[in-house]
Amino acid sequence: MAPHTHMSDEAIRAAILDKPKMRPRDLADSLGISEGALVAAQVGQGATPIDANPHRLMPAVCTLGEVMALTRNESAVHEKIGVYDNYHAGDHASMVLTKDIDLRIFPRHWVHAFAVEKEVDGNMRRSIQVFDAAGDAVHKVILRDASHLDGWNALVGDLRSDSAAPVFSERTPVEVAKGDPEKADILRAEWAKMTDTHQFMRLTSKLKMNRLGAYRIAGEPFVIALAPTALNDALEAMAETGAPIMMFVGNMGCIQIHSGPIHKLMPMGPWQNVMDPGFNLHLRADHVSEVWLVEKPTKRGPALSIEAFDARGMLILQCFGLRKEGAEDQSDAFRSLTEDLPRLNTEEEVA
Repeated sequence: MAPHTHMSDEAIRAAILDKPKMRPRDLADSLGISEGALVAAQVGQGATPIDANPHRLMPAVCTLGEVMALTRNESAVHEKIGVYDNYHAGDHASMVLTKDIDLRIFPRHWVHAFAVEKEVDGNMRRSIQVFDAAGDAVHKVILRDASHLDGWNALVGDLRSDSAAPVFSERTPVEVAKGDPEKADILRAEWAKMTDTHQFMRLTSKLKMNRLGAYRIAGEPFVIALAPTALNDALEAMAETGAPIMMFVGNMGCIQIHSGPIHKLMPMGPWQNVMDPGFNLHLRADHVSEVWLVEKPTKRGPALSIEAFDARGMLILQCFGLRKEGAEDQSDAFRSLTEDLPRLNTEEEVA
């Protein structure tokens, strides 16, 4: 993404009127502004600033009934239909944990939020839209026909913000892969001792590496480099076999998880789409630059994942075999489908 340009609110509103059918994120990109700035320009004309603090916002969202939860990054959009509930607040990380809505929330990135009402084809579309400091979307809640309007009205009234117009910062560049080949033996030795997948990020931080940098130097049996096409091959195999999975899509402020099988794939241009009742995924397959098959030891046995990155080193998504606390481990089917995924040609080099 290019750095932000500055436009007046009037110019932004004129651009919206000029291209009413264009998706907000695409319009913002075409104007060189953030999506948050696009929404902020509509304050008083369908957009209402509200408190972005998830400790206030999420309990209010839990009163809305059935909605769509949407979390995205530049290459993937993850949409789940369900009811928000079971919110667990934390200063560093919070959670929403239900059968359908499963979120990991990082509050420091929930900086700006708006309640948005927009008429679309004669119907009023209502949504909660949360943005980070740069104005990039962190999470959205889209109301549906069955949603509770009394909950919406109470949320807007209780959380309305009278603060000054938001100021958006420049985006933080994507962190390039950071690895240290001289510490490869330490990485492998510590990796083998892990008992929980969450220990991995602490390990890489201690070694002054990041996820992708560690993958590039770890080698087998910890990681296997797959061909970039392997992600789409994996999605096709998941749809064909019905293997239950956990699919993670996120950004710096929120990770959203689908647990269960996928069924209906609908490719369209550069997009590969999962179009199932209750769950949609929209993936820019042409953005996939690196795919890794990753195995981490845990107390419950090895956790195997397929992880995809774009050309900058940004994590696009992760897929695991379904393993949930208190539930039967259903990861064998997932492991089986990974065996036939194309490995990266040994003559090719990872960028």
